[in-house]
Amino acid sequence: MSSIPANLPLRNDLIGEEPYGAPQLDVPVCLNVNENPYAPDPAVCDTIAKRVREIAPTLNRYPDREHIELRQAFSDYLARESGTRLDVDELWGANGSNEIMLQLFQAFGGPGRTALGADPTYSMYPEYARDTFTGWKLAHRNADFTLNVDKVLEAIAEVKPSMVLLTSPNNPTGTPLPMEDIERILAACETAEVVGAGEGVHPILVIDEAYVEFRKPGTPSAVSLIKDHPNLAVSRTMSKAFAFAGARVGYLAASKGIIDCVRIVRMPYHLSAVTQAAALAAFEHTDEQLSRVEHLRETREATAAWLKEQTYKDQPLEVAESGSNFLLFGGHFDKREAIFDELLKRGVLIRVVGPDGWLRVCMGTDEEMETFRNALVEVLRIVEAA
Repeated sequence: MSSIPANLPLRNDLIGEEPYGAPQLDVPVCLNVNENPYAPDPAVCDTIAKRVREIAPTLNRYPDREHIELRQAFSDYLARESGTRLDVDELWGANGSNEIMLQLFQAFGGPGRTALGADPTYSMYPEYARDTFTGWKLAHRNADFTLNVDKVLEAIAEVKPSMVLLTSPNNPTGTPLPMEDIERILAACETAEVVGAGEGVHPILVIDEAYVEFRKPGTPSAVSLIKDHPNLAVSRTMSKAFAFAGARVGYLAASKGIIDCVRIVRMPYHLSAVTQAAALAAFEHTDEQLSRVEHLRETREATAAWLKEQTYKDQPLEVAESGSNFLLFGGHFDKREAIFDELLKRGVLIRVVGPDGWLRVCMGTDEEMETFRNALVEVLRIVEAA
């Protein structure tokens, strides 16, 4: 039952809607929102405190609304992480990649425009579309959650979207997105029409790389295509691999033209001086911030192998291939809410998300994963017998 009084003039399309968000519960083992489970090192915390202390006397003034120093830090990081050097005016920061995505929808969506995705996909995308009065269409993925490129190409020709939005690796499935698939879709976007736009206007392709640092080493990033494809935008975040979810820092890599479009819709001074200082401090300690990524990859692979050895109702569990820090598993859970509830009773919080029959768990510390494994074995037998 909604607590919103009926006499408030809430938009008609928002009546009955609930705020987005995964459960925030005080439990011993939180494996539901794909965070890096390892806290920043004390040296990182000290540098953050030092940087914030240095700018504290200036908080009576607005911050640098173009956050030039931070954009240079994004450039330096991507040169190291992806082997691609981008100019400052090809980068843009915001309060998490959620704000980056909203800004893209504000700039390229709107009434009469449509964005195209491929499901199953991140459940916030249709909410960005709703909030910006943008149409939202889907091209269904294959049964193994890989992208059906032919269907995407058909949908681009039919829908004539202003944006095509794909996630690499995908959320909630973790599925990698091969570069050859990205390049095929880019080629289609470079010639496709956009409904309601003038002649010569073509859709942009947005690749959401929120989890890309967890990919297999040696796998290229879509960032490497930006110099040759001015209709490509790549969204990144410091929340996941960089162990900085609480700071809310995301960034966009794209042509100067796309960045300038986003700058039109940004709120004035949208990145606080404190946020900028904290992010710059974290980049001073890039090695420490990313030090657990390889271990989390190993944890993912070991957990995937273990899950495949487990059974539910005499059938082995399915595990979707993942290049992220989480795993979608199950495949045939007919009582996934019951499994979720029983795990929660044992202090383990995972996520009911994705297609029916599946659950998602993100990688925690070694101790947390041991607790998850022990609890899941017990819970599967209980739910089977119920």
